[in-house]
Order: sequence, then C-alpha cells, then structure tokens
Amino acid sequence: MLTFITRRLGTMLLTMLCLTLVVFFMVNLEPNLRKLSISQLDMRSSDEHIESWLVRNGYRDNFFLRYGRWLGVAQKQPNIDAETGAVTPRFSYCNEPAEPYYGGILQGDFGCSTKFKTTVSAKLWPALGATGILMFWVMVVMVPVALLIGIFAGMREGSRTDRSLSVASITTTATPEYISGVIFTVVFASWLGWLNGSAASATSQGISFYNFTLPVMTMAIYGIGYIARMTRASMVEVMTQQYIRTARLKGLSFNAVVVKHALRNALIAPFTVIMLQFPWLLTGVVIVEVMFRYQGFGFTLVEAAGNNDIDLLLGCSLVSVFVVLFTQLISDVGYAYLNPRIRVQ
Repeated sequence: MLTFITRRLGTMLLTMLCLTLVVFFMVNLEPNLRKLSISQLDMRSSDEHIESWLVRNGYRDNFFLRYGRWLGVAQKQPNIDAETGAVTPRFSYCNEPAEPYYGGILQGDFGCSTKFKTTVSAKLWPALGATGILMFWVMVVMVPVALLIGIFAGMREGSRTDRSLSVASITTTATPEYISGVIFTVVFASWLGWLNGSAASATSQGISFYNFTLPVMTMAIYGIGYIARMTRASMVEVMTQQYIRTARLKGLSFNAVVVKHALRNALIAPFTVIMLQFPWLLTGVVIVEVMFRYQGFGFTLVEAAGNNDIDLLLGCSLVSVFVVLFTQLISDVGYAYLNPRIRVQ
C-alpha cells in the first residue's frame, strides 16, 4: 500500500506540472496580456505604451522562464524604468521586493491580484475557507440523506417505495443548480418570505444559518439524487448475492443481514462517487456562489476570469487541480480498503 501511495503521489505531481503548464500557457495568450496591460494603464493607451508595460513587467520574457518564475525555480527580476533607471517592484500594492528574488509556488508566493489589489494568498485562502465551510454542510446534508434513500430503495427493489424514491432521485439529478436555485429563491424568499433576502447577501456580513440555507439546498439536492441512484443499484446487486441468501437461510433477520453483510459491500461504489463529489462541489459552487453572491472560491474564480487577473486565475486553477487529484487518490485507497479482493499491484 505504501508503494502504491508513493507511486500515485509521483503521478499526481507530474500531472499537476503538466496541467499547470497548459493553464499557464492559456492564460498568458496575447489577448489576455493586452487586456491585463490595458486594465493597469488606460483604455486609450497606445500600442507603444502597452508593449512597454508588458516588456517592463517581464511578460515578454521567454515563456518557460516566466513559468519557472511562477513555480519559484527561477529568479524574478525587478522592473527598471527606461527613463530614470530606477528599480521598482512590479506591483506596488503587493509589496514585492525591488531586487531579484525567488518567489513562486514553491515559496508559497502565488503572485499578485490585479483585480483586488492584494496578494493572491490574501484573497484565495479566505475564499477557499468560505467555500470549504459551504462544502462541509452540503456533504453533511447530502451524503446521509442520499445513502438512506439508496439503501431503502435497494432493500425493496420493485416496490412502490423503490419506484417513488427512484423517480424523485432522477428528477433531482436532472435539475441543474441554476434551476433549483431559482425555484428555492422564489419559494422560500419570495412566496414565504422566510429568509427576507438574507440568503442572497452572504458576503462580508458573515456566515449564518440563513445565508447558508439556499446555497446548501441548491447544491445538495442535485448530489442527493445521483448518490442515491448509485447506492440503490449497488444495494440491489448485493442483495442478490449467494452469501446473502445463505445468511437468510441460517435464520438471520432481514435487518441483520442488511446491516452485517450487505452494507459494507454495497457502499464500495457509493464511496467512490462520494469522493468524486468534492471536485464537482469545488467547480459547481461557481454557479451557486455567483447566484447568491456568496464570496467563496467560485465567486473569486469568476471575478479573476472576468477581470483577466492572471495570477489569481492561476492560483485558482492550481487549487482545483490539486483537489481533483487528491480526492482521486483518497478514492482509490478507500476503494482498496473496502474491497479486500482488490490487489494494489
């Protein structure tokens, strides 16, 4: 198992390196660089001023050199004013050193956010923490409810309960977040007036039960149906196995058979699906956070993309890649643990 994890970690690092290289290339395309320079200068800036700004700030240097600087394996060079010869930092509001230094991902320096006029770390980590709290409560609501629905439906295959729960699961899975979000807003905020608009103002006012209600419901309702369907299918398959029949013939009650013999094997497939919900939640919050003005990771990602904030966009991409690969590693390890028939090699 240790060898397996070590090998997977090496693959994970190589994959992260390749993906970040692709993302770095995409966000540093010429149109994006011009938009960034215009946002820092003036809409009426001439091509000469734009080009001068890009050269002065190192955006015209060799691509792999700039990628190495972002990683932290190459030195960042200060700006030198062509007229005065003065050495100045690239962005004054990030307190960057005015002399050559190593500062990149490996040193914990994610760069400077040109949209929010601060370091990427100062904006990214609080936003990620806010989204982490939202994701936690979504999982608390979604996983137990989905597992219970799937287990009850799988235990009574073909019954009226099974058909009703299956129809409800398919309905919720087929409903996108932006549809369910609008429906919940109309029902709870407009018709019933329970939230008094506070669900749409989860910004700098702090996190409370009310501004969590609609975002959590919107995200959980979609995942509940998907996990419940997978759990039901796995439960139906397990309940038809020979060892289940043998346990029943030995005189064990139906509930004892389900709890002691069926559940462990039935949860193998749902466990993998549950772990894959984390990457979906991290990217799925984009719609929900923008809809409800919740200033988390998704909201920050949209702001970075909309304002061509290169360093912040790269930071968000790095976090997304890490979460996807790390959850896949946890999923593989957990799958091997739950199913002893699987050989790591």
